[in-house]
Amino acid sequence: MKAVITKILMRAAVVCVIILPILYFMILHYRSGELRQEIPTIQKSLSLQSHLPPPGPCTCPGGSVLLKDHIPKDQYEKMAKRRAKELQQHKARTTSVLSRLLIALPNSPLQYPIQGFTVRPLTTTPIPGLALHAGQRSSYKVSLNVSKGVLTTENLAEGVKVQASFQFENHEAVFPITIKQPQLPVLHDMGTDINSHVTIATKTFLRYPQLKLLLSSIRRFYSNIEVIIADDSFEPEHITGEHIRQYLMPPAQGWFAGRNLAVSQVTTKYFLWVDDDFLFTENTKIEKLVEVMEAVPELDVLGGTVQGNQFYFSLLYEEGEEMEGGCLYRKSQGKFQSLPGYPRCFLASGVVNFFLARTDAVQRVGFDPKLQRVAHSEFFMDGLGSLLVATCDHVSIDHQPKTGNDKDKAHYARFRNPGNSDVEFKLQLHFFKNHLKCVRYG
Repeated sequence: MKAVITKILMRAAVVCVIILPILYFMILHYRSGELRQEIPTIQKSLSLQSHLPPPGPCTCPGGSVLLKDHIPKDQYEKMAKRRAKELQQHKARTTSVLSRLLIALPNSPLQYPIQGFTVRPLTTTPIPGLALHAGQRSSYKVSLNVSKGVLTTENLAEGVKVQASFQFENHEAVFPITIKQPQLPVLHDMGTDINSHVTIATKTFLRYPQLKLLLSSIRRFYSNIEVIIADDSFEPEHITGEHIRQYLMPPAQGWFAGRNLAVSQVTTKYFLWVDDDFLFTENTKIEKLVEVMEAVPELDVLGGTVQGNQFYFSLLYEEGEEMEGGCLYRKSQGKFQSLPGYPRCFLASGVVNFFLARTDAVQRVGFDPKLQRVAHSEFFMDGLGSLLVATCDHVSIDHQPKTGNDKDKAHYARFRNPGNSDVEFKLQLHFFKNHLKCVRYG
């Protein structure tokens, strides 16, 4: 006999099939002719039990900033209510029964698919692997129930009887079934050389001498690679040349808005992010970064060094209690295990502003345009859990020496350096958007 689920959902969803024993027709030893068929309608739905306690309050590391203290007192109550509502909607969109802890009981006679069973909406699909391994007897009672979808059974062999009673002795099993459409692959034609592998992307603002020096250094080593420039200067200067695309923005839109624009126009599998005052050298070997990314396709971001500085950090996050929020610690020079096969590379949570990235992965996370200045860590905070990040020390880029007159420096600094209002805004954003109770930058 085959157990069949007819799907009724047109969008991706996850259902739980609760097997309180599994259908006996798969029994290894049964006597044909001794049983007769009766297929009852199953309507009862059992909910899953999570074996994990609800999250409690998290502990803020020493030196943390308590974000609640940076919310105006006359706004806090209303903001907290809006945040709680948004959190519930977020969980409704993202929480899956696959995240619930299920414990397999010992010595169970039930055989069932533990994971990996996916069905398409509105299709009839047999559940694979259902079986009952029990001692030989004259009759067996088993049951099968689903929390979403329609469960039916096909006609059984003559003389076989099915009677669903939601129990087989004291044995119970639960397993998830995913309902979703199959995804079309989105592949990138890598071509034959580095120019078809990688696009260089940068953001510039009021620093055309530095930008031109960067472009000159790029052309010294990569004469035909595509370069994308997002520019929000007040008086734009047109940058010309082959394989250069300059996108002009309204003035002073900020670093993240420019990053979004630049990355949105990348058509290659990877892009290399550089600041507009960096300088390519003989050690800026993009090919070596591509080699690592191709060898470890799970990677999304791979950083290098800037003037020998291999800055990286780890993000340690506790979810915390719903009303208070989570606790986040950005630990400078914090890292995880080394990358298999590449002893000069290791995993981290965030890297310096010189990195090779998988274009589609970064586009999914995006850069929050609300953040205009000094917001590098925030991208990796938003990507925590979805971006796999590593850093290597065998590929480097240089930094241009500080030049220009004092007037130019002062003009640029007015926009580059965050004021107190920017800092306060960022902390308030972390409180609401990232549902954080506290942040520590170490």
